[in-house]
Amino acid sequence: MRNSGESTYTLIKNHHISNSTIDKLRHNKPLNTTTINDLCRILSCKVEDILLYIPSDDDQIL
Repeated sequence: MRNSGESTYTLIKNHHISNSTIDKLRHNKPLNTTTINDLCRILSCKVEDILLYIPSDDDQIL
């Protein structure tokens, strides 16, 4: 977000990202792909610029 000039305030007020989504971002909670797409569009970035997959021992066994 630093490189884009956006802040949590502008995400909420200008781009209509919900407070609950901002809370999920702050606390590393799951997001849906539509939200990830919206963030990439708003921030003009690639998915890999905002996401990093780290396997966890708590992941569901497939």
